[in-house]
Amino acid sequence: QVWQIRLDMHLLNHDGNITDAASIAGIVALCHFRRPDVSVQGEEVTVYTPEERDPVPLSIHHMPICVSFAFFHQGTYLLVDPTEREERVMDGLLVIAMNKHHEICTIQSSGVVMLLQDQILRCSKITAVKVAEITELIQKALENDQKASRKEGGKFGFADSIPNQRITAFKMETAAVDTNDVEEQAGEIIAKADPPSEVFANPVLHTPGTAQIGEGIESSWGDFEESEKEEAAEEEGESEAAAFDCEKVETEDTSTLRETKSEPIVLSDSEDEEVVILEPQELPRKTR
Repeated sequence: QVWQIRLDMHLLNHDGNITDAASIAGIVALCHFRRPDVSVQGEEVTVYTPEERDPVPLSIHHMPICVSFAFFHQGTYLLVDPTEREERVMDGLLVIAMNKHHEICTIQSSGVVMLLQDQILRCSKITAVKVAEITELIQKALENDQKASRKEGGKFGFADSIPNQRITAFKMETAAVDTNDVEEQAGEIIAKADPPSEVFANPVLHTPGTAQIGEGIESSWGDFEESEKEEAAEEEGESEAAAFDCEKVETEDTSTLRETKSEPIVLSDSEDEEVVILEPQELPRKTR
């Protein structure tokens, strides 16, 4: 059986060089962590609670620390620990992870810059100095925490150093609030307050935008819907007109065809008993 340890990092905000900060935070969290003590007898495994036995630290043999280098003007200029603005304009980035024994754990290069051997050796020498400084700071912080927090029961660390009763604090002590005379106090405050100079029934918005405080005005989406409806009505009217013209043309063609194919009309005169046969082309318009 083994322990499964998971390390989650949540980035709140940053001003560049997230890799170095994440590596320091991760290795310090692993060094600070304590797991429950365990005893194994045959196939029986016993996990002890912190009350029964003190938790034990993890077996961490070395601390790999990342150091980032930003390059500008195709490697002419070198910068350690770039900020967010400097990362926007840099040509390339080189990250070297090393421990205090000058052992390189990993090297990662990114960007559009081609680095020479001398440049990489120079960065590795700078990394060795930086890693030694950071490792010493980490060990001092862990020793102070071990002495102040774990042995003497005091408070030490970032979370415990946050002051209370501040708007930027993550925590606040609970306090009882008396709400018996809230209405009277509110009435006194309202009576002493000066009336507003101007009262607007509807909110005034000089520059219409997407947000407003108050009852709000008519949504501008309605204008778009109405314009779309008008366009759709115009298109529908044009299609109906075109269909009506087509129908009219078809009707005229049909009537012409019917007049052309109609039988001759016979007119009779009762007085002379004369029969006149007229073709359709000779038919007068006022003839009944």
